Amino acid sequence: MSSTVQITFDARDPRSLSTFWRDVLGYVHPPPPGVELQDGMDPLVAWDEFLERSGVPEEQRNSASALEDPDGAGPRIFFQQVPEGKTAKNRVHLDVRTASDLHGEERMEALETACERLVALGAHRLARHEPAPPMSIGFLVLADPEGNEFCLD
Repeated sequence: MSSTVQITFDARDPRSLSTFWRDVLGYVHPPPPGVELQDGMDPLVAWDEFLERSGVPEEQRNSASALEDPDGAGPRIFFQQVPEGKTAKNRVHLDVRTASDLHGEERMEALETACERLVALGAHRLARHEPAPPMSIGFLVLADPEGNEFCLD
């Protein structure tokens, strides 16, 4: 039997970081347990209300956040609050596949367009790696708002 994977990020601000990645990936915040969201209701507002009803102290309400693929195909992503900041390069990172079917200058232009959108969301551009056949078709390296590196591929 195979296993599923959840990707977990350590974070200073789980809610903010999950919102960034929600917008990058097109994922959604799931509703709280046992809560059915009304049409148009913000899941984060539902979480605030749920945590208040559950008696969770306000200073603990941003200790975790999660995202799910609305199509159910991708892994769940979990953000947990930790006291320490990021201190070194990631040993594991995400590749955000936005132009995997393109090649050459068309690919790099598509990656640059995607990069502009992600920088507007709060990402930081770190590097551009030109195509180097046959080993690389080119990619961009970015960091999320808390400094976690990821690639636009």
